[in-house]
Amino acid sequence: MSAIMVVGTTSHAGKSIMAAAICRMLKRQGHRVTPFKGQNMALNAYVTHSGDEIGHAQAVQAWAADLEPRVEMNPILLKPQGDMTSQVILNGKAVGRTQAADYYRDYFDRGWQAITAALATLQQEFDWIVCEGAGSPAEINLKHRDLTNMRVAKHLNAATLLVADIDRGGVFAHIVGTLELLDPDERALIKGFVINKFRGQRSLLESGITWLEERTGIPVVGVIPWLEQTLPAEDSLDLFERRRTKPNAELTIAVIRLPRISNFTDFDPLEAEPSVRLQFLAPYQSLGQPDAVILPGSKTTIADLQQLHTSGMATQIQAYSQTGGTVLGICGGLQMLGQTLIDSEGTEGQPGEFSGLGLLPLKTTMTGDKITRQRQVQMILPTYASLLPAAKTIKGYEIHQGQTEVLHPEAVQAWFEDPTLGIARQNTLGTYLHGLFNNGPWRRAWLNQLRAQKNLPPLPIHIPDYEVYRDQRLDQVTDAIAAHLDLQPIINPAQSRQ
Repeated sequence: MSAIMVVGTTSHAGKSIMAAAICRMLKRQGHRVTPFKGQNMALNAYVTHSGDEIGHAQAVQAWAADLEPRVEMNPILLKPQGDMTSQVILNGKAVGRTQAADYYRDYFDRGWQAITAALATLQQEFDWIVCEGAGSPAEINLKHRDLTNMRVAKHLNAATLLVADIDRGGVFAHIVGTLELLDPDERALIKGFVINKFRGQRSLLESGITWLEERTGIPVVGVIPWLEQTLPAEDSLDLFERRRTKPNAELTIAVIRLPRISNFTDFDPLEAEPSVRLQFLAPYQSLGQPDAVILPGSKTTIADLQQLHTSGMATQIQAYSQTGGTVLGICGGLQMLGQTLIDSEGTEGQPGEFSGLGLLPLKTTMTGDKITRQRQVQMILPTYASLLPAAKTIKGYEIHQGQTEVLHPEAVQAWFEDPTLGIARQNTLGTYLHGLFNNGPWRRAWLNQLRAQKNLPPLPIHIPDYEVYRDQRLDQVTDAIAAHLDLQPIINPAQSRQ
């Protein structure tokens, strides 16, 4: 078994995409390869077949390696909740909440044990482990609590790539400064630099590359051009930065940008639709007249609901619904659409009873138990179930706390045979299923309902699920990176020196 560690000089340097591409490159060469990230901090999560919760970025990297995601690929996931507090997911299960100041005391030893145990399992099964770091390995004030970067690299004696984002400027200072702040044994593991997101002419960079290699004795193994084809983002900053303009879009769908928006990878399939323009609106912005409004998932549903009320967005959504607008709530968004949310134990923070938007007859009671599971269910909602058989079987996954009760079943329609997963009343729909839009025929059926309201012709409904498109994107991104990345100094260092 061999290991590659991908660290960055800054956050958003491109570590996740680089790790995914390397996984696919090694897989193409016939290696058994797995991704790994010891500790992830993100609100984008994925539920494995066994019901474990991991970072979505590691799920994407697993798919790049042609693997099913599993908990050993990301044994620690921290999900920020605000006020310097995070929910701790250890070995796929929620084990508590912690303040940033208390995390090292309460979870460092348990976390390192989980990391080394996961690595020991993966080492038995794979030729290569491609590890992703977090932030920068040179945060000297945080080194003692590092569970993701050079502590893992040293444990595996991993050949380490240092990725730097040239688009933000100061790339040579970032690289040299990072090296200067590493300990000698950490610096010895750095086997190559990758300059990422380059928009200029390579010839104009050559003198800087020569200087850098001569100063450090470490080769620049890749200069990766700016890629328009990207992969799902690890956090919301990238999500809102990378929205593409679509001058020919026929539908506008507004997604409310909640302060603690989670699982926004739900919307990647809509972003991939050429006829759809996504607008991410903060609560204080004007809603306007989009063709549909989506309330997404949230890590702190009640706090985000209160933000909708205080900002006036709740009133805008209610008025939009009353005039016949289509409103869809997913997970936390479903809970917000109800009449009441009760958190007697302070599971999310402040205990109490809170008013929802009142668009669906629901009461949600927050509980300490967390539901994480994959689902495959049959659509029975007549609007969609009658369109074609392919749109009836829906796959997705649940990640939520709280039990939801339908107060007036006679006033609503169930989406699925399991009525707890979603209900509809006129143009307002709510569901607990993440990954709903990954189902290609259903996605098109829903879009065609919106198109019919504008007298637009229907889109073809016989299309594959989003995972086919996602795999094509992984190939495209890997091809683009592989053309500019030389892994030989990493995977065959002796041969490279000859």
